[in-house]
Amino acid sequence: MIEAIDYIQQHSLEVAGTLIGLLYLWLEYRASIYLWIAGIVMPAVYIVVYYKAGLYADFGINIYYLAAAIYGWLVWTKEKQTANSSAKEELPITRIRGDRYAPLLAVVVLTWGGIAWMLTTYTDSNVPCWDSFTTALSIVGLWMLAKKYLEQWFSWMAVDAVSCGLYLYKELYFTSVLYGFYTIIAIFGYFKWKKLMLQP
Repeated sequence: MIEAIDYIQQHSLEVAGTLIGLLYLWLEYRASIYLWIAGIVMPAVYIVVYYKAGLYADFGINIYYLAAAIYGWLVWTKEKQTANSSAKEELPITRIRGDRYAPLLAVVVLTWGGIAWMLTTYTDSNVPCWDSFTTALSIVGLWMLAKKYLEQWFSWMAVDAVSCGLYLYKELYFTSVLYGFYTIIAIFGYFKWKKLMLQP
């Protein structure tokens, strides 16, 4: 018990990030616009956590997450003038067009390779391949989330499953559990969003 308390005290930022991550996940599952607020706070916490753990690509991606969270908030609350109202209307959930898959795959592959090369060349990372994979796929996944595409959940299923093992290897146990939970919720999230998309 004392060892557990000591671990929590030594890893208080990781614990805080995990709790914010759970809130983010719940809001994303519900397709709530407020996920973007948690999406601003969580990266700020994890920038520090990942840097200390030597996960430099994850460190870098969280800077992108901060900017993307602001972008996501703006996209989801786009101004739409109607005949009777000037109120903001949230972006609807849609499916991604088939012709966008090839360019997105190309972005993932090129980004993955580029980040892996940088990590291998310029850092002491001992997990450059996996760190760069989750980062590259997260970049595309977050863009898809900002566009509110149903298929964004597929990218998170892969990112979360790989991240769970990566963080376990790096002894970030709270974060590993969080991403294991993310993996399961990503599956349920897909079906939840699909149901929401079909609602009138």
